[in-house]
Amino acid sequence: MRPASLSDWLAASLDKQGEEPVYRQLQRHLHEAILSHRLAAGSKLPSSRLLAQELGIARNTVTEVYAHLTVAGYVTSRSGSGTYVADTAPETLAGEAPVPDGNALAPGRALSTRGRRLVEGVGFAPTQWGAFMPGVPDVTEFPSRVWSRLSNRHWRRPAPSLLTYAPSGGHGPLRKVLAEHLRTSRGVRCQPEQIVITTGAHQAIDLAARLLADPGERVWIEEPSYWGIRSVLRSLGLELEARPADGEGMTLPSSTGAGDTPPALILLTPSHQYPLGMVMSLARRRAWLDYARQHGSWIVEDDYDSEFRYGSRPLECLQGLDTAGRVIYVGSFSKTLFPGLRIGYVVVPDALVDAFAKGAAELYREGQLQQQAILADFISEGHLGSHIRRMRGLYGQRRELLKDAVARRFGDHLPVSGDDAGLHLVVDLPSGSDDGAVARASLARGIAVRPLRPYYMNPSARTGLLLGYACVPDAQIGPAFNTLSEVIEPLIDRVRDDAVLAVE
Repeated sequence: MRPASLSDWLAASLDKQGEEPVYRQLQRHLHEAILSHRLAAGSKLPSSRLLAQELGIARNTVTEVYAHLTVAGYVTSRSGSGTYVADTAPETLAGEAPVPDGNALAPGRALSTRGRRLVEGVGFAPTQWGAFMPGVPDVTEFPSRVWSRLSNRHWRRPAPSLLTYAPSGGHGPLRKVLAEHLRTSRGVRCQPEQIVITTGAHQAIDLAARLLADPGERVWIEEPSYWGIRSVLRSLGLELEARPADGEGMTLPSSTGAGDTPPALILLTPSHQYPLGMVMSLARRRAWLDYARQHGSWIVEDDYDSEFRYGSRPLECLQGLDTAGRVIYVGSFSKTLFPGLRIGYVVVPDALVDAFAKGAAELYREGQLQQQAILADFISEGHLGSHIRRMRGLYGQRRELLKDAVARRFGDHLPVSGDDAGLHLVVDLPSGSDDGAVARASLARGIAVRPLRPYYMNPSARTGLLLGYACVPDAQIGPAFNTLSEVIEPLIDRVRDDAVLAVE
C-alpha cells in the first residue's frame, strides 16, 4: 500500500464522532494493515506530521500511535530516516511449511483423543432453569438478604488472609462447622481436618480419582449413572465398567468372583441412586464395605441431594458405617443452596488427609475464602438448617403436584419412580420410545426434560424422562406438564398402534 492510499484508507476508516477514541481506531487499523500484509514489511509510513495533516487529527495522536507500534514491534524507527513496517512473519524451522493464515489448526491436531471423546459426548444442557429441569433447586427462594448481611460483614473490613489463595484443605472455620453439620444431619464420622473444601462434587471426584487411581485402572460405576462424573473419569484415562443397579442399588460381583478384577475405585450413590432414585439396603451397604476392605478398593460416596427426603428422615450415609477407612465422602451445596456458589467438599479417611489437602492446593490453587467465610457464618448461625427444612416442605409439595399431574393425564400408562427423595422423578415411556426425540420436541416448546437413556453406558431397553420439579413454581407445574403431554401423547398412541399391528 502506497502512503497516499494508506492515508485515503485510514481517512475512510476513522469515525471521529464514534465512541471509540481516534487514537485507538488508528492503532487498531494499523495493526490490522501490518498483520494482513496490506502494509508490506519494509514499507515506509508517512511522517507523523504528514499523516496528521491528511487525516485532520492532532499530530500528538499519531506520535502516540507510532510510539506504541514501535514498542510492540510492529514498526521500527530509524533516526533521520523515518518509520518502517517491521517484518512480523513468524520464524519457521527448516523444511517446515508455514502455518496458513487464519485460526485453523493443522488437521488432526486440534484435540487429543480423550478431548475429542469428551466434547463429543457432552451432556451439559443449554437450559439450566425452569420446567422441568432436573437437579436444579429453586434459587429464587434462597435467603439472599441474610447472605447479603453476612457478606457485608466480611467485606466491610476484609481480612487480607481471606483475599489470597486458600490454605490446604480450605477455610478452617468452615471445615469446623461443616464437620458438625455432617455429623448431626448425615451421620458422617469425621473431624474438621478430614474435610477438604472444593468447588463442587466434580472437582472432589476429580481429586479423588487423580490421587487414588492411575490411568488405565478400572473404576466401577452404577448403571445407569450421572454422565458428568463419567466424563470426569474418562478424561483422566480411567477404564469405566458399568455394573447394573437393582432395587437395592449397585449389584456386587458374583460369589465366585469369576472374571471380576477388583477396581481401584467404586462410585456409589447409596442414599438416593442417580438417576433412578432407589435407596441401597443396609445389607448391600455392608456388603460393599466388606468388598472394599477385602480387595483394597476405595469407595467414593456421592451424597448429592440426600437432605431432601419426603415422609421419612434422611438416611445416614455409607461413610458412617465404614470402620476400615475405605470411603471417600463427597458432597456440595449446589442442591441445598444454589449451584453458582461453587462450594463442595470431600471427607477423607485419616490416612489420606495430608495427601488430599496437599493435592488440592497443588492442583487447583483455590481461593474463594470470602465465600467460604460467609458460608461458615451461614451454617453456624443456623440459616442452612432452617433453609433446608423450609425447602424440603416446598419441594415435597411440588413433587405431589407433579405426580398428580402425571396421574390425571396418563393414569397408569406412565409409571413414576424415584419420587421419595431428591429434586426430580422418573417417568417411564413405553418400550421402544425415543426419549431423546421427546426431550428435543419438548424443548422446542419451552419445556426442558432429560432423556433417561443417555444415563446408561450400555444399550438399554428402558426409556424415560427425568422431570425436575424443584425450580418450578406451584402454579406452573400443571400447565407446563400439559404442554409436555402434547409431545408425549402422540408417541404413546404410535407405540400402541405398532403393538396392535405386530399382533395382527
